[in-house]
Amino acid sequence: MTYQVEIMLRGNERVFTETVHHIGGADPAAWTADDASTVMHSTLKAIDRAINPGRADEPVTTFHGINWIVSPYENGAVLALEIHSASAVAGPFALPPQQLEALLNEAVKQPGAASGGVVH
Repeated sequence: MTYQVEIMLRGNERVFTETVHHIGGADPAAWTADDASTVMHSTLKAIDRAINPGRADEPVTTFHGINWIVSPYENGAVLALEIHSASAVAGPFALPPQQLEALLNEAVKQPGAASGGVVH
């Protein structure tokens, strides 16, 4: 499945838009915490590409210092992330907001979610 990420960088009025291809389950209603983790990591990496457009390597991302809100959108939900240097909205995803929120909460509790790598 594909979804859009809209990114706003601090101090920049331009909105960056990126299409992300989710490599996990195609049906969001059947997602696991791993799918939610992939969406969160993919969104953070999209933010990094907007901040560092010439970067040759892909950074490691972690869930340290990240804030998010899941909001209802039409027949599903969107994920809004905020980090110190940017904010982004990803989605929409065809699953109830409460389910996406629960999956994200589970994802950030997984071993290794907040250790090592580039911290966002």
